[in-house]
Amino acid sequence: MAKTLSVVLIALNEAENLPRTLESIRWAQEIILLDSGSTDATKQIALAAGVRVADQPWLGFGMQKNAAIARATCDWVLSLDADEEVSAELAGEIQALLAGEPRFTAYRIPRLNHFLGAPLRHGGYWPDPKLRLFERGAAHFQERAVHESMIAAAPVGQLKGHLIHHCYPTLEDYIQHIDSYSTIGARMMVESGRAPRSFAGLVWGAVLNPIATFAYNYVVRLGFLDGAVGLLQHLNHSVYIHWKYVKAWQSARKDSL
Repeated sequence: MAKTLSVVLIALNEAENLPRTLESIRWAQEIILLDSGSTDATKQIALAAGVRVADQPWLGFGMQKNAAIARATCDWVLSLDADEEVSAELAGEIQALLAGEPRFTAYRIPRLNHFLGAPLRHGGYWPDPKLRLFERGAAHFQERAVHESMIAAAPVGQLKGHLIHHCYPTLEDYIQHIDSYSTIGARMMVESGRAPRSFAGLVWGAVLNPIATFAYNYVVRLGFLDGAVGLLQHLNHSVYIHWKYVKAWQSARKDSL
């Protein structure tokens, strides 16, 4: 017997991205959107498309996604971000998989990230596999405030079709992202006792680490083959690392004064 599928999303002011995402998953038996206080047309767009909408004050990425998964009622679950799109190839592959007897209870899906409207195929950004499709109850997200990953108890399979991640259409979007994520990351470093406190630790974290990361991703992992968007992506990713360590150092320094 064919398995049913719930697609779950979390959202906050995603009116611009949501129509594209919903169009790519309209074949699913159930779509659930967990909203954390949108002030744009996110909820109206979802309701008009027949999506089940629920409200949940922000808990952090991992916890919020688990709360959305908990509302699913179908046999299998596909967890998406609101700026992700299911490619036609992936949609067909999932439907064929669930029409039979899946070998695994969870599957990783390759993800093609787009930066400033162009795909990133090098520098460690492809194939960027993400565990997102699973039998209900077979996987969950780590309860982390940011950089959350899914965990499955059993062996995990791999699909060939890919997700399309429309992550940062403008440089302004990305700057806002690295500011927000570096603040959260710094707080996590302080809480775990990993914040740099010495001058040497600051030099490594805020200077040498960003330089080494840029060199590795842009040169060794061939990020330069993505052209101008590749250069800007890897430069700004290094800025994110710099900000995270500086913010963590500043917070730890305040605590010690």
